[in-house]
Amino acid sequence: MSGSNPASTRRALQIDSSVPSSARVWNYWQGGKDHYEVDRVAAEAYRSIAPSIETMARESRAFLSRAVAFAAGELGVRQFLDIGAGLPAGENTHEIAQRIAPQAKVVYVDSDPLVLVHARALLRSTPEGGVLPLPGDLHEPEPILAAASVTILDFNQPIALMLMGVLGHIQNYDEACLIVRRLMTVLPAGSCLIHYDAVATPQLTHAQIAYNTTGAVPYALRTADQIAAFYEGLDVLAPGIVPCSLWRPHPGHRPATTDIYGGIARKL
Repeated sequence: MSGSNPASTRRALQIDSSVPSSARVWNYWQGGKDHYEVDRVAAEAYRSIAPSIETMARESRAFLSRAVAFAAGELGVRQFLDIGAGLPAGENTHEIAQRIAPQAKVVYVDSDPLVLVHARALLRSTPEGGVLPLPGDLHEPEPILAAASVTILDFNQPIALMLMGVLGHIQNYDEACLIVRRLMTVLPAGSCLIHYDAVATPQLTHAQIAYNTTGAVPYALRTADQIAAFYEGLDVLAPGIVPCSLWRPHPGHRPATTDIYGGIARKL
C-alpha cells in the first residue's frame, strides 16, 4: 500500500493464533466458523459476563445490511469504503449494494491478515462493479485514503464511509474523533458516514476490562454522547443515532433494544 510502513506491513501479514482477534471473536458471536480456540475461550468468557453480546453482534450485522441497502437505494451511493470490515459473512457490503446497483464498488480495509485472506478468496464482484480488499490500520488513515483513491474508488463522487464497531479500537477519544473528521474531510458532498459502536454499560464495561487483558487489541467503550459526537458537522438522518436494532427495522420485526448504537449521516 502506498505510504505504508514496511515493518508494520510485514507484521500485519502474520496471523497470530495465540491471542484473540476481534474479527474472529465477532465472527464467533455471529455464528460463523472462522475462529480459533483462543477466540472461542475469550468470546465465551465475555458472554458469561455480558450475555447480550451475541444479540448485539447479530443485530449490528442486520443494521449493516439495512444501512447499506438504504445508502445504495434511497441515497443513491455507488461507492463504499468499509474500514475494519471484519471476516466475510452472509450479506456482505458489496453483495447488498450490488443487488441494488450492480455497478457499485466496494473497498474493504482491515489490519487482520486472516480477514484479507478470506476476503480475497471469497468476495466476488458483479462484472459491472468492483470489490477490492486492502490492508490498512485505522490509526493511519492517510495510507488508506491514498490506496483507495488510486484503485477503484472515484473521490469526485459520493462515497459511504463505513466504520462498523472499529472506533473503539482507537483508545484515545480525541484521536478517534480526529480520524473520523480526516476521513470525511476528503470525501465529496453527498458522501455519508455509516457507523456503530458499543456504549459503556456496567455489564459491558466489566466484560471488556477482562477481555482487554487477554492480549487482544483493546476496545474502548464510550457513552452515547461521545458516540454522537463522531457525527459532528454532518446531517444525521432519521431516526438518528440509536440502538442498532431500532434503526429502521424491517416492517413486522420486533427488535430488542441493544447496547450498540449506530446511524447514518450525510456530508452536505
